[in-house]
Amino acid sequence: MKSVHFLLQGKGGVGKSFIASMLAQYLRDRLGKEKVACYDTDPVNQTFSRYDALKTETINILDGNDGIDSRIFDSMIEKIIASKKDAAVIDNGAATFVPLLRYMNENKIAELLKEMGIEVYFHVVITGGQALEDTMVGLSTVLEKLNGLVQVWSNEFFGDVSYQGKQIEQFQVINDNQDKIIGIIRVENRTKDTFGKDIELMVKSNLTFDEVKSSPLFTLMPRQRLLSVQRDLYTQLNQQTFSGNVLPLKE
Repeated sequence: MKSVHFLLQGKGGVGKSFIASMLAQYLRDRLGKEKVACYDTDPVNQTFSRYDALKTETINILDGNDGIDSRIFDSMIEKIIASKKDAAVIDNGAATFVPLLRYMNENKIAELLKEMGIEVYFHVVITGGQALEDTMVGLSTVLEKLNGLVQVWSNEFFGDVSYQGKQIEQFQVINDNQDKIIGIIRVENRTKDTFGKDIELMVKSNLTFDEVKSSPLFTLMPRQRLLSVQRDLYTQLNQQTFSGNVLPLKE
């Protein structure tokens, strides 16, 4: 069955585009590189579109008044429905979070896609540190406004994702929405002087994990560290509902 994956979060700078690229790479490795379409609708920070290997299509969905140009978004949705590709990954920016949710809610986009035989998943990043509260608001808003399955990504890069002694699995919003939340993927906070710098360079250079293997920017040990990050995230992704029959990670 075809699937569409929306990356949504009202808080910027939480690693959403990195996670969009990670998800796209995973789906391309599992389904085939030509079977996954990537779209970047972020009008401010079009990071996702800078990954040349992912062949991401940039779509400006703003109407000039800080709203969504429904005709443009309509066209993208219709393109996804008509496409023969097995999956689509759409990275949306924080600047258009509220108007996009309003558009999708009013036009019943998730319901339409489901009627067309396309599974709909909303991926929401929760991060530790000062942005925890804001990202939790973003998650609550998605759960309240949209009708679809939600994949939570717990990004620990900025700190432990916990509140008043409770880990993310114990958060009230998680427990109250077990019927919608399909799982939590943990992006582990690794040693910043090694893993952190390796990931930062990979993201800054807009490289996929496959490209890292042959890039002169990385020597043997950084490559091995990044491969371990890839394996960890792929292992978690293999356990998610949308993954279906998994493929082995290619060396």
